[in-house]
Amino acid sequence: MPPELRRRRLLLAAAGALLAACGKAPKPPRLAPGSTVLAFGDSVTYGTGAGPGEDWPTRLAAATGWRVINAGLPGDTAAAAGERLAPLLAAEPPALVIVELGGNDFLRRRPSTAVKEDIRQIVRRAAAGGTRVVLVAVPELSLLGALTRRPSDSPIYRELADEEGIPVIESVFSDILGQPELCADQIHPNAEGYRRMAEGLLAGLRRIGLY
Repeated sequence: MPPELRRRRLLLAAAGALLAACGKAPKPPRLAPGSTVLAFGDSVTYGTGAGPGEDWPTRLAAATGWRVINAGLPGDTAAAAGERLAPLLAAEPPALVIVELGGNDFLRRRPSTAVKEDIRQIVRRAAAGGTRVVLVAVPELSLLGALTRRPSDSPIYRELADEEGIPVIESVFSDILGQPELCADQIHPNAEGYRRMAEGLLAGLRRIGLY
């Protein structure tokens, strides 16, 4: 075989191998049982609308064997939540932070662009030490809108996930709010809703490769 033809074939083979490798990005390693997970959010993370132990972080812990810390604070906003994140990360560095925030900002009619930037800062602070971060998409609702239409995720969560290179679990919360039998009120799940939410989040985490 002429040397020039052999060289071209080697180059083509190398290029093909590189393209194949690029198309098969490795999934992150699964979280082992006992791993610490920080569920960082508002009343929907806290479990408002259901009884003790019926919130989605508790149910997620039971399903996975992870140690899930419920850092949900009723009434919290993306604008304010960043101030309480650093102490939580320092107290017990988690392997994963699940961020569910923005609903109260939307109810207060804050511009979605501002909410997006607040959540971006939270994501970056959480990821600064190498912690993995997953976003939970939240619908952009008003109290009136919650009563009159089927909710859907605000687009800021998909945009933010793409821009920051992190996973987002979509449609889980919105789908629950669209089913009155799963809700305690217009903006909170009931016990069955939280059970469904934990199942949906677990399915999303499995797709991502974390479980």
